[in-house]
Amino acid sequence: MEVLNNIVFYSLDKAIKSYRQFAQKQLKAAGFTITIDQWLVLKAIEEDNSISQQEIAARVFKDVASITRIIELLVTNNLLSRHFHPADRRRFELKLTPEGKKTMENLKPYIQANRKKALKGIAAGDISRLQKTLDQIIKNVSS
Repeated sequence: MEVLNNIVFYSLDKAIKSYRQFAQKQLKAAGFTITIDQWLVLKAIEEDNSISQQEIAARVFKDVASITRIIELLVTNNLLSRHFHPADRRRFELKLTPEGKKTMENLKPYIQANRKKALKGIAAGDISRLQKTLDQIIKNVSS
């Protein structure tokens, strides 16, 4: 009989969930009120300020309704501005506010420290191989 801990996808999911819980705990301890999901949305917009809500949902693996709620919170907390898109009034133009940019900048050292802690003891070559392996899995199931 197959045991959960011997299933690679179970271990991947467990690692991701453990990391997210750890990272959220560290951010909270540092006094941040932003969630990992909120950070992911801000990061997606920071990387591409022409991104749509549907594209954000796909990029951060959330449904559109969840993204809408997250965006609403980010707007309420003055981390994000939302205006009708000038060329398409069915879309919103999303931009980080000055406070949102400051928050992202302030979060960087904590995000980097969280990643460093999670990857401690893992050689750079192993991380590179893991990234290639994960990319191959994604390619295999995306075809």
